[in-house]
Amino acid sequence: MRSYPRNSPEAAARILSLAALSDGHLSRIEIETIAGTGACEQLGLSRDRMQEVLHGFCEDLLEAERMSWAEVCQLDPKTLGQLMAEVDDPALRHKLLRLCVAVVEADHMITDGEALVLLAAAEHWGLNEHRLPAELEQTH
Repeated sequence: MRSYPRNSPEAAARILSLAALSDGHLSRIEIETIAGTGACEQLGLSRDRMQEVLHGFCEDLLEAERMSWAEVCQLDPKTLGQLMAEVDDPALRHKLLRLCVAVVEADHMITDGEALVLLAAAEHWGLNEHRLPAELEQTH
């Protein structure tokens, strides 16, 4: 899996991409939510660069795992931790978690994969006080 500089717009965009893909597919509503929240601008990326990061992440997942797409989107804890560790700026973590929650909630359904990504981000980044969706707070 490719790496990006710590706290770079690309490292943050990859985590947002993970949140969007963690249910096994990328839906139109998730793409619209990324655009509607101004996520690219908030992370300091052009929309073209965001698409490049998303595409590269998909390539990395498929090359690393050789499974069905739904299985690929479920990262092992070590890889998930490595991705989360690429963002250690507190303000960026808060912003990124808020954006990830918005993308995950966009279709009004939170899958196990999406819950895993949100909970991993909150725990890894020490943001357990951050407002997570009610469904997650009950299991957390």
